[in-house]
Amino acid sequence: MERSALAVDIGASSGRVLLGELKNKKIELKEIHRFENKIIKKENSKNQQEDCWDLEHLFNQIIKGLKKAAAENIEAASIGIDTWAVDFVLLDKEEKRLGNAVSYRSHRTDGLMDQVFAEVTKEEIYQRTGIQFLQFNTIYQLYYLVQNEKELLEQAEYFLMIPDYLNFLLSGIKANEYTNATSTQLFNIENKDWDYKLLEKLKIPKNIFHKTVKPGTKLGKLKDSLAKKTSFSDLEVIVPAAHDTASAVAAVPAVDDNFAYLSSGTWSLMGIESDQAIVNKKALAYNFTNEGGVNNTFRFLKNIMGLWLIQEVKRELDDKYSHSELVELAKEAEVFKFLIDPNDNRFLNPESMVEEIKSFCQETGQNRPETVGEIARTIFESLAFEYKLVIEQLKEVSEKEINKLHIIGGGVQNEFLNQMIADLTGLEVYAGPVEATAIGNLLMQFKANNWISDLQAGRKIVKDSFEIKKYRAQDQAVEDNLAWDRFKKLKSKNGGN
Repeated sequence: MERSALAVDIGASSGRVLLGELKNKKIELKEIHRFENKIIKKENSKNQQEDCWDLEHLFNQIIKGLKKAAAENIEAASIGIDTWAVDFVLLDKEEKRLGNAVSYRSHRTDGLMDQVFAEVTKEEIYQRTGIQFLQFNTIYQLYYLVQNEKELLEQAEYFLMIPDYLNFLLSGIKANEYTNATSTQLFNIENKDWDYKLLEKLKIPKNIFHKTVKPGTKLGKLKDSLAKKTSFSDLEVIVPAAHDTASAVAAVPAVDDNFAYLSSGTWSLMGIESDQAIVNKKALAYNFTNEGGVNNTFRFLKNIMGLWLIQEVKRELDDKYSHSELVELAKEAEVFKFLIDPNDNRFLNPESMVEEIKSFCQETGQNRPETVGEIARTIFESLAFEYKLVIEQLKEVSEKEINKLHIIGGGVQNEFLNQMIADLTGLEVYAGPVEATAIGNLLMQFKANNWISDLQAGRKIVKDSFEIKKYRAQDQAVEDNLAWDRFKKLKSKNGGN
């Protein structure tokens, strides 16, 4: 019997509808539909322009993907959706959307963190939620509404994160998925429920938050109107790990526990799996996060700006160079000539990434990188050093032995960067699979459909189904150590962890 499911995986710049088939204890993937995702400008209730997501477009593309699948006579048992974290929509009592689906890259939360800390201390927020401090976290976005658009909150009956809302459009069922809910910095790490005391202190209405559901929950069938439109009469809507990183980590093809993972894409998410949350002074000082994972685990990790840096450079140069051409130009540039702190907030959404990198170098006593190759190499080397730093911090805080690093996601394809990571960290590096997020999404559907027994069985299937490339550290040169010292000093002066 064919065992097929559909994974909808939507990232910051694109989305896909993929078919996953479980055959002979192997997963076969097929892309059914690919579509663009981008930030658009919309007016808010104060007639101000905001950076927003076009959710109508995204939902229409999901339906288009279903129609394409039906046209190919694909019979899938279920569908699951994963997206990025922290962003949300509000619905009124008639289930109509209130306001815009504002993007985390909006500048509306600039400077708001300190205002929140005046209401609740940083230490208390971390103790209660275990989540790292990022200016775009949901807590600060909602606090913005408390301060500036209170009428929206007063009308709101439901808080739904982006994949929750898309699931609602598909099934008519409203539910907050657990792994994504934990990213809000409003979820209590002890009782695994919304932190109503924190919500009360910040004057965020408590009634809009509803009980969370775990990955692998069956929400219900596709709505009748959509079933007719798409020709899928019996499609089950299953909640995977809706937070894309949680899905990606679920697909790590690990056979033991002594590993760290690097989900490498627009963002880099680097961490370990832990049975317990790690909430202490050192974890707070290093700004680590404890996000909910599958199977009641925690993803103890750090967000790193990631390949967004090179993506923005590529876009700014009018896509004149492909990603592989940027890598080749980087290889030709001088080794360790320029370094940046890739996690500096100035790189979050600058008007010009190229100019921002040049300015950072100049302001920190370096020359300005001028060629495209120099800028690309600056990004790759700085990211590799950032990963090395995070590995050292992970070992220190968790006291866990780490001898392997699994790289998953789009960054798997950057062999130049992956070899550099192996060289600088000294770890065995395993790169693959590229489509980890969609695969992790599928694994939770397979489990919900009783096609696999547990996650370990799923991970073994992933290991047997996809190419995993191994990188070993080569001899480390003296210049590597000198550059490492420079990087640590630069980070320290920049106030970064």
